[in-house]
Amino acid sequence: MLVIKGKSVFGGIAIGKISYLKKTKETVKRTRVTDTGKELERFETARQIAIEQLEDLYQKAVIKVGEANAMVMQVHQMMLDDLDYVESVNNIITAQSVNAEYAVGVTGDNFAQMFSSMEDEYMRERSADVLDISDRLIKILNNTEHREQFLEESVIIAADDLAPSETIQLEKDKVLSFLTKYGSVNSHTAILARTMNIPAVIGLQEDLNENFDGKLAIVDGFTGTVYIEPDERTMKDMLDKKRQDDEKKELLLTLKGKENVTLDGKTIHIYANIGNSSDIGAVLKNDAGGIGLFRSEFLYLEKSDYPTEEEQFSIYKYVAESLAGKKVIIRTLDIGADKQAAYFNLPKEENPALGYRAIRICLTRKDIFKTQLRALYRASAFGNISIMFPMITSLGEVIEIKEVVAEVKEELKKEGIPYNENLELGIMLETPAAVLISDILAKEVDFFSVGTNDLTQYTTAIDRQNPKLDKFYDPHHLSILRMLKFAADNAHKYGKWIGICGELAGDLTLTEAFLNMGIDELSVSPALILPLRKKVRESRIKAADTDWNLPV
Repeated sequence: MLVIKGKSVFGGIAIGKISYLKKTKETVKRTRVTDTGKELERFETARQIAIEQLEDLYQKAVIKVGEANAMVMQVHQMMLDDLDYVESVNNIITAQSVNAEYAVGVTGDNFAQMFSSMEDEYMRERSADVLDISDRLIKILNNTEHREQFLEESVIIAADDLAPSETIQLEKDKVLSFLTKYGSVNSHTAILARTMNIPAVIGLQEDLNENFDGKLAIVDGFTGTVYIEPDERTMKDMLDKKRQDDEKKELLLTLKGKENVTLDGKTIHIYANIGNSSDIGAVLKNDAGGIGLFRSEFLYLEKSDYPTEEEQFSIYKYVAESLAGKKVIIRTLDIGADKQAAYFNLPKEENPALGYRAIRICLTRKDIFKTQLRALYRASAFGNISIMFPMITSLGEVIEIKEVVAEVKEELKKEGIPYNENLELGIMLETPAAVLISDILAKEVDFFSVGTNDLTQYTTAIDRQNPKLDKFYDPHHLSILRMLKFAADNAHKYGKWIGICGELAGDLTLTEAFLNMGIDELSVSPALILPLRKKVRESRIKAADTDWNLPV
């Protein structure tokens, strides 16, 4: 038996044979040409064919994995239209008098390297997308068929890495698990694994190759452990673990459609956090009451230039319509600090977490802010959208935000564009300053949502990106619990509601504490919706005089 460790991206036990997907990289030779015009024409023809292929693939993928997961194909189509990408290929062909295949390969590598060097993990993962579209173009130029993957039986898929288009073409009913040497928790493979609720392990510490093809394996997605050709004892233990997990999942599924009501009758709203519209399938599948946090910054991070009002409107409208009247809380641009987009040209800062970020950028660059607000208000006519503003520290910021909102509404009214006049406006409480003046802020907004990650960071003065400080980082710190109680009391004093959308919302050891504080809404990753619903339904709210001096 061989035991391999990796990083789990979704829990569960899978048992089956390994199907190793060998990557075949197209050979690209640098050839000098005399007719560069012909090469430019070849590239343009290949680009159009690739766009048509992706449209066909998108239509098929919608049927196989749903519209939300199929959208990656549309993202690839947009990348093929990206001016920077197209100009780079054309410039290399013209300036170096080389063949189109070589120019595409160099451009793909350069763009992938650029994405890989970014600090944000999500953006680093976009390097796989640009390599995927470049590979598609080269195959077309080489007249090599871009084959779909067909599986004859249910298997554990293993590969060094899986390109988005490869992942989306797999027959999901025959995939027991994903194993990859590379990849990240934000890769499309990881997203699809979470959507399909199947165990997946990435970052394997040992190479898998074609020699493992057909071998029996067990994937323990809870611990990130893979057992190749397991012994009898391991097989028995894992079968027991799988049976227990299956029983637990079956039990949780019985909670779909039921209310989130405590034993003593208090209803709690349980919503989902999402990073982009491709997560909607998981939101609906796990029966979330709505979306408590839509991180709109990923619309900016995955672009090479500022997204237009129309581009943003179409995404917000799609999300709102997909939730069919359920609440969708969209956080405005939260860029800066650990999330950087090159075209913003943000200055390098000594303390970026304390610097030019989030609402501070929006109130400085009102052209960007108004574009997003116009898109959000326009989309509000198609669903139940609320808007939430991050990194608030003062009453002045909230007043200024409302002035910009008033300008946007007036513009739309003059243009005859419909929007929801009663759209809720809320703020994130993620700084001690905002919490301590929450009684004042509550008079100006419709709701609070607590971002516990940053609130803990700023309150305890611990950089959560610094691994050396892990042992000092305590999200259960009594100061955080007292702040939550303080903010909840202030919200309710003025008839407003308060939720938690940070990591702490999914900590089941704190659920009863949150209920006792009077927290009205908890927003967590889609996979945590049903476990949290179970916890809420088993909880009873204690008397109001709970002693918050006691550590939890």
